[in-house]
Amino acid sequence: MNTGNLEELALITDQKILAVWALDCAERVLPIFEEKYPNDPRPREALEAGRAWVQGEIRVGEAQIAAFSAHAAARTAAGDPPASFAARAAGHAAATSHTSGHARSMPQTTP
Repeated sequence: MNTGNLEELALITDQKILAVWALDCAERVLPIFEEKYPNDPRPREALEAGRAWVQGEIRVGEAQIAAFSAHAAARTAAGDPPASFAARAAGHAAATSHTSGHARSMPQTTP
């Protein structure tokens, strides 16, 4: 994957706009994780934390904690790559609150 254009875009785009984009992308793939792990709310909570950060309702540190939890959920699902990748996408989306570079880790999706 050529990420050059995405990296350039991340450098010139407002961090909150990147976070909304990353959160929207992760939202689209999250059902893959939730179908296999319906009792694990960590990736969904990471998306909620990311959105709360965008709205100014929580601080970066709180979003980071939720992102770390989503990544832990991804490790739990390591034997199921699609589910693991979906949880990891949620973690990176929430982590965009910390640094816009996390948005580059989002999966490519099409409408």
